[in-house]
Amino acid sequence: MSSEPTISVTGLWKVFGPNPSKLVGSPDAGLPRAELRAKTGCTVAVRDVTFDVAPGEVFVVMGLSGSGKSTLVRCLTRLIEPTAGAVSLGGEDVLKVSGSRLRDLRRTKFSMVFQHFGLLSHRRVIDNIAYPLEINGVSRDKRYARANEVIELVGLQGYGNAFPDQLSGGMQQRVGLARALAVDPEVLFLDEPFSALDPLIRRDMQAEVMRLHRDLGKTMVFITHDLAEAMKLGDRIAIMRDGAVVQMGTPEDLVARPVDDYVADFTRDIPKSHVLTLRSVVRAPQQGEDLSGPELPADTIVREATPVILKSTAPIKVVESGTLVGVVSSNDVLRLVAGDGVDRGN
Repeated sequence: MSSEPTISVTGLWKVFGPNPSKLVGSPDAGLPRAELRAKTGCTVAVRDVTFDVAPGEVFVVMGLSGSGKSTLVRCLTRLIEPTAGAVSLGGEDVLKVSGSRLRDLRRTKFSMVFQHFGLLSHRRVIDNIAYPLEINGVSRDKRYARANEVIELVGLQGYGNAFPDQLSGGMQQRVGLARALAVDPEVLFLDEPFSALDPLIRRDMQAEVMRLHRDLGKTMVFITHDLAEAMKLGDRIAIMRDGAVVQMGTPEDLVARPVDDYVADFTRDIPKSHVLTLRSVVRAPQQGEDLSGPELPADTIVREATPVILKSTAPIKVVESGTLVGVVSSNDVLRLVAGDGVDRGN
């Protein structure tokens, strides 16, 4: 995997209102939103956001309604023009390219999937999927051949000649996903794509995204307000509040070490044993403690390790790169499940 990030975001701001550039980095930008609007008539929707996304990474941005997450993803693609900052895609600053180059990037380098499917109701499924290729001037035979490949990829076999209103919500979102994949983009931006779906269909679509990511290795930026969804899909997660990133890290980082009560409230209902690895609960062996138990890698999820831990009469030896890093016993797991096995700190 390349060491260079696919996406690099530096000091990104989006201010709505009069003279927005004057607020960037100013003391007033830190005022509460209501007070800021009263004083300046402005709203800071994205506040000095910086992050990188590695090739093939699923980077999730989440937060409550109004936190700035959807504005952020629209700034990355210049559907909304940022007030300040830099957005690099494959080493190219998206914010500095010409209009024609931006259109080229949207047609070839990145695609978006929205909550509202935006399908063309008068066109068949195959024509909806082939539409980006049609815009790009691809011949009819070639674009239909590619559309059929993607139909197979997302599980829409047999629906190519159907019209969108003949499909369920989940199937329609599969069409939207297939349309985004048709141009074989480097990056997929998904803005709350499953929020309008029923819970069971939503779960199926989450599994579909995970499968597609395994099969294709696409870099993805996924926007959601659902922490369970973020935990399931994200390699790393950025939690936003009032336009700023409050904490960024792996699902395990957020559950094990929330930086404040805001993040802790988000993660409170997540079963720790489903997210944390043995690395998070390992402890040093006590003097004279039995070390005859089996070994498990430090990156084993606690839930998956539990049957082995409960079966063993001695603590499990936790190893990393062949080195013993500590032990975990059944009592350690019980403390974790009870909610007092993880430290909260900055």
